[in-house]
Amino acid sequence: KHFHKNSISTLIKFTWAEKGSNQNKSVVTYDVAVVGAGIVGLATARELILRHPSLSFILLEKEKELAVHQSGHNSGVIHSGIYYTPGSLKARLCVRGANLAYEYCEKKGIPYKRCGKLIVAVEQEEISRLNALYERGMKNNVRDLSIVDAKGIREREPYCRGLMALDSPYTGIVDWRMVALRYGTDFEEAGGTVVTEYEVSDISMVTESPAGSTEGMKYPITVRSKKGNEVQCRYVLTCGGLYSDRLSQISGCSPEPRIVPFRGDYLVLKPEKNYLVKGNVYPVPDPRFPFLGVHFTPRMDGSIWLGPNAILAFKREGYKMYDFNIRDFADALSFRGLQKLVMRNIMYGIGEMYRGFFIGAQVKILQKYIPELSPSDVLRGPAGVRAQALDRNGNLVDDFVFDGGVGDVGSRVLHVRNAPSPAATSSLAIAEMIADELECRFSL
Repeated sequence: KHFHKNSISTLIKFTWAEKGSNQNKSVVTYDVAVVGAGIVGLATARELILRHPSLSFILLEKEKELAVHQSGHNSGVIHSGIYYTPGSLKARLCVRGANLAYEYCEKKGIPYKRCGKLIVAVEQEEISRLNALYERGMKNNVRDLSIVDAKGIREREPYCRGLMALDSPYTGIVDWRMVALRYGTDFEEAGGTVVTEYEVSDISMVTESPAGSTEGMKYPITVRSKKGNEVQCRYVLTCGGLYSDRLSQISGCSPEPRIVPFRGDYLVLKPEKNYLVKGNVYPVPDPRFPFLGVHFTPRMDGSIWLGPNAILAFKREGYKMYDFNIRDFADALSFRGLQKLVMRNIMYGIGEMYRGFFIGAQVKILQKYIPELSPSDVLRGPAGVRAQALDRNGNLVDDFVFDGGVGDVGSRVLHVRNAPSPAATSSLAIAEMIADELECRFSL
C-alpha cells in the first residue's frame, strides 16, 4: 500500500516518538536517503526508484512543502539548448531534457505552451554574436532554429523591434513547480517515502547498534535532523541547491565550490498591456557579463514577467529586497571568490542594483526591444534566488559538480554541488546522469 506524503510523515514521526520512549529502539532504515526535494532531488529520487524498485528510498526536505525555492521561483521557461558550448554536458542535457520534459508533460497531462523565443539583436555589433549563437544551436541539434530579419521579427512579435533575431519555436513555458510535484507523486506511487520539515544537521557513521541488532552494520550512515530525529541508510545523495556547499561540509567534504546567492527581481506587465508580448523575447547575451540579461517571459497563468536583474542576495532564501541573514551575508562577503567577481564586474553590479531600485531604469533597457513599453505599464513582481557556484578565483562554475569524500562517510555520500541553469529544463536528463553516477559509485 502506498501512503500519501502527510500520512507518511505522520507515520515516521510516530516511529521517532516511539524511539525516544523505548529502550529497544526501532530504527528507521532505508537503502538510500535523498536530501533536498527541489526539482533535481525529486527527479533523481523518481529515476532511482523506477530503476531499483526492490530498494527502499526516503526523500528528506527541510520545508513544509516540496519544490518551494529555486524550483518554485523561476521564469518557467523550457529552454531549447542554444547558448551552451557544443558537446558540453550542459548542451547535451538541455537538448535531451527539453525533449523529455515535453514528453513527460504530454504523458501526465501537465499544461505547457510551446510559445517560442526570439533572441533579438538591436545593435549592429550584436549581429555577429547572434550568428555565432545560431551556429552553436545548430551544432547542439536544437530543433527548428532560424534567423529572421526585422520583418520576420514583426511577424512573430508585432510590438518588438530589432535588426535581426534568432527564432526558436521549440522553446516553451511550463509551471516547473507543478512538474516537480508530479515527480514527487511518481516517487511516492512507486513506494518512496517523503518526509518534510526534516532539516539535515549531520551526516555521520552510526556510532553503535542496540544490543543484538545488526542494523548499524547494514545501514551504517545516520542522517540526523535539527530536531534530533534520525534516519539510518546505506547511501546518501544530497541535492541541496542553495545549501549544497553546507550539506557537503557537514559530511566532511570540501567547502568549495561555494554557493553565493544572487537574487533576480522581476517586473510584471499590467494585464491590459499583455498584448505587447506573445512569446519569449531575449537579448543577445553579452559575453563580458555573467548573466543572460533582462527578457520578456509569458507565464502559464497569462501574466508577462520582465527581467530579472541579478544582484547579490543578503540571505540564501531571501526573496525580498531587504531580507537579511547575518551568516549568509558574512559567508558571501568573506569569500575571496566573490570579492574577485565583484571587483571584475563592479560597474555591472552597481548598474544592476540601480535598476533594481528604480523601475524606470529597468524599463529603459526593455524599451530597446519593445519601444511602446512605458514605466506606467509595469508593476514590481516576484523574485527568485539563484544558487551560483563560485570558485576561489571568482569564476562562475558553469557545469555540474559531483563530490564524494574520503573515509567511511565520504565513500557513501554523493553530493550534487552544482546543477546550473537550465536545471529545470534538464531535470529528467540530469536525473539519468546522477542515477548513473550513483550506480557506478555505490554499485547499486
